Amino acid sequence: MQRKMMVMPKTGEILKTLGEQIKMARLRRRISASLAAERAGVSRATVWAIEKGSPNVAIGYYAMVLHALNGMDKDLLLVAKDDVLGRKLQDLDIAIPKRVK
Repeated sequence: MQRKMMVMPKTGEILKTLGEQIKMARLRRRISASLAAERAGVSRATVWAIEKGSPNVAIGYYAMVLHALNGMDKDLLLVAKDDVLGRKLQDLDIAIPKRVK
């Protein structure tokens, strides 16, 4: 029996939105769930779980299905690309050399 993954509510909403976006990308390309599953090497149930935003599906399967939709897995490179907060925190920690008289 598979245990249900517990995620924070906001994370659950993000996964649900991601799943909906993947489904819409598949439908816009007129690719059936069966064909997407075949191309990705996963079951139709996995495709459906991804499209529902299931946190129980490994991110690798999300990537495989995105790849099956004509190479959309490249979009994963955009995740955390512009880490504004991280860069600000990094800048705060940078030591400024003192000027020598």
